[in-house]
Formats: sequence, structure tokens, C-alpha cells
Amino acid sequence: MPKNLVIVESPAKAKTIEGYLGKDFKVASSYGHVRDLPKGDKAIDIQNKFKPTYEITPDKRDVIKQLKSLVKDSETVYLASDDDREGEAISWHLKEVLNLKDSNTKRIVFREITKSAIIKAIENPRGIDYDLVNAQQARRILDRLVGFELSPILWRKIKTGLSAGRVQSVAVRLIVEREREIEKFNSKSAFKITAQFDVSGKTLQAELPKKFESKEEAEQFLKDCLNAAFTIENLETKPGKKSPAPPFTTSTLQQEASRKLYFSVAQTMSVAQKLYESGKITYMRTDSVNLSDDARTAAKNEINRAYGPEYHLERKYATKSEGAQEAHEAIRPTDFSMHEITGDRNEQRLYELIWKRAIASQMSEAQLEKTIATIQIDTRNEKLIASGEVIKFDGFLKVYLESTDDEPEDEDSEEKGLLPPLTIGQVLPLIELKGRETFSRPAPRYTEASLVKKLEEMGIGRPSTFAPTISTIQKRDYVVKESREGTERTYVEMKVSEGSFIENQKKEITGADKNKLFPTNIAMVVNDFLVEHFPNVIDFSFTAKVEKEFDDIAHGGQNWEDMIQNFYGKFHTRVEETANVARADINSSRELGKDPKTGKPIIARLGKFGPLVQIGDQEDENKQFASMKKGQFIENISLEDALELFKLPREVGEFEGKPMVVAVGRFGPYVRHDSKFVSLKKEQDPLSITDEECIVLIQEKREADEKKHIKTFEENPEIQILNGRWGPYIKFGKNNFKIPKDKEAEKLTYAETVEIIEAPQDKKKGRFTKKK
Repeated sequence: MPKNLVIVESPAKAKTIEGYLGKDFKVASSYGHVRDLPKGDKAIDIQNKFKPTYEITPDKRDVIKQLKSLVKDSETVYLASDDDREGEAISWHLKEVLNLKDSNTKRIVFREITKSAIIKAIENPRGIDYDLVNAQQARRILDRLVGFELSPILWRKIKTGLSAGRVQSVAVRLIVEREREIEKFNSKSAFKITAQFDVSGKTLQAELPKKFESKEEAEQFLKDCLNAAFTIENLETKPGKKSPAPPFTTSTLQQEASRKLYFSVAQTMSVAQKLYESGKITYMRTDSVNLSDDARTAAKNEINRAYGPEYHLERKYATKSEGAQEAHEAIRPTDFSMHEITGDRNEQRLYELIWKRAIASQMSEAQLEKTIATIQIDTRNEKLIASGEVIKFDGFLKVYLESTDDEPEDEDSEEKGLLPPLTIGQVLPLIELKGRETFSRPAPRYTEASLVKKLEEMGIGRPSTFAPTISTIQKRDYVVKESREGTERTYVEMKVSEGSFIENQKKEITGADKNKLFPTNIAMVVNDFLVEHFPNVIDFSFTAKVEKEFDDIAHGGQNWEDMIQNFYGKFHTRVEETANVARADINSSRELGKDPKTGKPIIARLGKFGPLVQIGDQEDENKQFASMKKGQFIENISLEDALELFKLPREVGEFEGKPMVVAVGRFGPYVRHDSKFVSLKKEQDPLSITDEECIVLIQEKREADEKKHIKTFEENPEIQILNGRWGPYIKFGKNNFKIPKDKEAEKLTYAETVEIIEAPQDKKKGRFTKKK
């Protein structure tokens, strides 16, 4: 048996590291955390300085048993979990559970999985850093206290099954407040003036630096220019430069992968984890932009080799975040000479992004030349401006240019190119002078990436918490990520061309959103309740202050028990006070007006399955209900919109002698026929869909169901073999069972199917999954 045991978190990492170490080393995996706080109120002893009680999680009992066996046969145990608070806590839990002695236990850390980094770590072991462990414990305990005490209040006062969290509720608040900001926004119109001139067969684009606030002003300007002469009054050429962005931190990687690769935050972290564990990149949870001396040297060598020495410029980046650890590195390739990697498509794309960003950070500035032409109008005092930009030396732009979240102001926005040859005094023949009505916009809804950016700017959360927070608020139905169609809007466009003035009314689509985060009605109700009764918990500056205190604990500057006590005292008092808040006092319903037909009140409120409107008060035995449509909110739905909803359900016709009824349910609009439900397509309106369209939907659903069905058995019709998204599987009751790779779904006998169902439920291998 090998005399040295190395324990890491993941089997993929274990496999990579074992390849670097000799026969004297065995590398095993703990599969992440091995202990956690148990459910219930016994996990934290509040009266005894918040002492936690940990227990081995059920799915790790076999892992611990195996590790204990390996420890028994080893002379030295190296705890090699990740180099951050979570990793330090994992090492400490392993030391406790495995009863490891200080004399033969060593803690090793590395930020990249390369042979040199692993050997260096083995040669420079240390002990467990209990300040880091305490910072992780403080976060875990505080978050448990908040969740454990707040969630039951939400169940009693608002709705069963709700949850609250110190960071997740702040994230929801940001999204709710942005939605209300958009709802209240009053768009103002203005007129933008642009011009096109003919310069020896080439088109010169120019624009007026200011906008006119009224149509009358814009119209007067254009009419004054009907017979105007346009000449070049001044030409100014300025040198400029662009510098590269620093290498990626966790948050900037999540943002850029969203913009350039359209990855979700969770997907970015999943793919980056694979790249790290296979030794391709450095550790992907970091808030440092620092590169090591070795990394900068390696980048220099590769830039000189691939592009030439004139493309290299060494830079040392300093991290602005107070809590960042400069000993850590930014996310970078472990080998700069490897421009591309093998692997699946997403791994290749994310690696390429990381490589380009890191290498560009050590490259020369791009040298630019900007030309600004000022154009005189002989009938007006205003000047038109044409500007162009030419790259004299591409520098880092040869490799990479950072994207932004900013949306273009209007569709006329263009990249500035090189201007055609111009001279002062040159007369410019006008092709067209245009005045287009533009509209001010509210701040855009958050994407996953822009929410991460906002949380980081506010000091809320850390690299390890961004992705889980965003996943949690979506899983809990506080936030939905989706695309929504815009609405049609009319705008005015006026033109001067060939001595004539032309005015047109045109249409455009505005307000369309792609993959944005929208709050649900329940998010708004819960947010308002928390803001009113627990202002500290979801106060932005307070939450950031708590994060800083965790950092202080990690650096040994604060006692974790004292920090928890300072928070918990005031928090628990508020919990006790809210016991007296009546459900009726919570802003979860709103009377919209009276029903014109019956005179009964129409109320918008939260129901068991989501937001609804009802005719009649709660005591009315004959009250009617209608589900709200997606995007409608209790706080601003109008009486007219509510009355529209009561037009559903509606019978649209018959098919095969049975009625087709269209309605809106918990999961959106649907058509019901012969006791079966078929969802309407995104673009179909339940109030206007025709009987022919409903018949098509029903037939399409039947065809899809037939393709899905592979086999059933007379012995037990409840057992079905079906085609799913990930291939064939067995369905029995509410449970799904994976079919072994050596079996063909179509040839399975009843006996073989029962054998698969009754086999041990090995969740790790995906044999058994509970249907959600």
C-alpha cells in the first residue's frame, strides 16, 4: 500500500493529481463536504455561544468508511481541498471525522493542478487555518439562523414553502426594485439629428451633438437646412490608446461568458470546474486580478513567440476589493503555450475566452488615431460632428476585446470607422438629413451576469456565492429568467433630401427582453414584508458590512461568536415581534374595483397556485376565480385587465365530438380536450386562439406522446418504458429509473424491468431519480 494519502474534493481532481505523483501516493476523493448542520432546531446551541453540531451527511457514510480504511494504512495524510474558506472547512471536517492526528496530517494548497504546483505544495505543507474555518462556520451558522427563523414566519404569514436568506433576499430585492423602477418610468421623447454626405462616392456620417426636446424644434432645424450649404470648418486628429482589461476573476468570467458565450452563471462555473480539475486553468473561485511572476514570464514568452516582442507589455494588476487575497491568482491558463484544448465544445470555448483575456492583459496597448470633423451649416449656428477612428497598432486587440452590458442608445449607433479624405473648407453635398424621434429608457432588467456585477459592486456575496444565489432565487420561484416580446410603438421620422422635407409615422418594437430576470408576484409580497419587518436582513449596506466581518474573521481580526451574537440579538427580537403581525396587514391582495355585471368587488391576490383575480370577497360562496397571465402583477393590474381574464375559460369549439376549452392555469395558458391538457405556444393568445389552431396543438401533442412511448407490460400497466430528453428510461409511479448501458430499451422483458426497479438505488450513478 502507498504510505501517503492525499484527499481532495472531487474524483476528477483525484484522477489528475494521481497521475503526477509516484507509487508512494494514493489520491482519494471526499466528494465535497462530508459533514453539515442537521435539519431542525438542534443544529446550533444558541445559549452556548452558537456551538454547532455537525453530522455526517447520509450519502457520505460509505465515503468516510472507505477513507478511514485508507487512513489506517497510510503514514502521512495530506488534506488537499481547495484553497478558500469552503476548502479549509472541508479539510477541518475531514480531520475531525477521520480522527487524524496533527503529527501525521498535513494541509497542502495549490491554485492550479499541474505537476510543478502539486510537488511544490507537497514540499511546503502547513496546518489548518482555523481563521478561515471560523469564517466559513460563521457564514454557515448565520445563514442557517436567518433561514431557520425567517422561513416559518413567511409560511405562517404569507404562504407555506417560502424561504428567505441573507444574500438571496437582497438579490431578490434588487430585481423587485428594478421592476418597479421600470414600471414607474415615464419615457420622454427627443429628436436626434443625423446626416449623410457624399464625399467622392463615399458616404460620410455625421450627427448633431445635442438632441431637440420637441418635434417643432427639430422640424424647424431641418427646414432651415433645406437649402443650406455644408462645409468642413475644422479637422482635428488626436492620438489615442486602449488598454486591455485585467485577467478574469470569478465575477468577470461569469459576466463575459454570459455576454460572449451566452452561458448562464451556473453553466460557467460548471464548465470552469471541469477545466480546473483537468489541469487546464487555475482555481476558478477568486476575486484577485493578480498574476504570479511565473505566469507573467510564461505569458511574455508566448507573446514574443506568437506575435513578436513589440506586442508585449508586462502589467501587475491590483485588486480593488478589500477582501481579496493577493496571494491568490486571477483565472488563467496553466500553460500559455496551449492556445486551444481538447474537450467538449463548451470547455473549448470557455478555455479560449480565459486564454485570450489572460494573454491580452500582458500585451501592448492599442494605438489609435481619432479624427473629428466639424461641419458648418450656413443657415444655422449649430455644428454637425463626424468622427472616425483608425487603429495604427492593434496591440492586445489582436487577441481580445472586452464586451459590455450597455445597450446601444438607438439603432443608428455604429462602430466608428475611418473617415474618407477631407480638407478644411471642403463643401459637402448632402444626401440626407434626418430627424428621428427617440425615447429615453429605464435602466434595463438584470441578466444573471449584470446581477452578479451589481452584487459584487455592492460588496454582497463572494466568488463562491454568486452562482448558488442566482440558482436559488430561480428554484424558489422568486425570479424567472426568460425572454419577453416587446410592444409596438409609433415614432416620427422627418427627412430633408433633394431639397424636399418629408415627414413619416413609423413603427418599432420596444421593451423586448432576452434572458432577463423578472420577479414573480410572490417575490414582491415577500420582499415588501421583509423590508418592513426585517430591514437589517435585506439592507444593502448592512449585508455588505456582514460580508466584511466574515473577511475580518478570516484574517483573524474578529471573534466569530461575538460577530454572530451582535447580529442575532436584534434579529431574534424582530422575529418575536412579527408574531403579532396579522395576515391581513400584509400587502398580498388589492381591490381593483367593482364587477360591472354583479357589482361585487374584484380582488387581485395570491392564491395557492399563484396570483389570481376573483369576483366576490372571501366570504362569498359564489366567488369566481381567474389566474393572472405571465408578467401581470397584483400591485398594478388594472380593472380592465382583470375583466379580460374572466373571459377565460372559454369554449372555442368541438373536436371529435368533445368540447375544447381554453384557460390559464398554474403553468400558463392551455387547451383542455377529453380530460387532457395541452399548453399553448408562447406566441398564442388564449383570448383569440381559434378552434383550428387548438386542433393542431392537440394532434401535435398526440404525435409527440406516441414517439415518447416505447413499451408497456400487461403484467403491470403502471410500468412504462419511455423516451426522455436524455434517452430511454423506465417510469414506475412517480419514480424514474435509468436503463443500464448494456440493455436495449425495446428488448427489455417485464422481469428485467422489475429487476432494474428493485435494484439498489444508487443515486450517484443515476440509476434512480425521484420525479420532481
